[in-house]
Amino acid sequence: MVEEFAMDDTIILIDEENVEHEFGVEAFLELDGNKYAVLAPLAEGFEDEATIMRFGVDENGEEILMDIEDDEEWDKVADAYDAFIAEEGE
Repeated sequence: MVEEFAMDDTIILIDEENVEHEFGVEAFLELDGNKYAVLAPLAEGFEDEATIMRFGVDENGEEILMDIEDDEEWDKVADAYDAFIAEEGE
């Protein structure tokens, strides 16, 4: 289950072409009743690009990570992550 992931864990996501990509878990956030995971690619050259995904439930009732397709929602979560990073730096 997705809930079993912890900070600094490594997870593998499979894209539309069935290619596996490794990510490190950078943070978990809660915003507007939803849970999100901030993931950093582990591939060389992409370390500075974070991906934000929402926790959801699939048709089988299993918890999964889902893309955020709404730009406004993505911006709100990205702003919350920026605030989280600033707070961690203090």
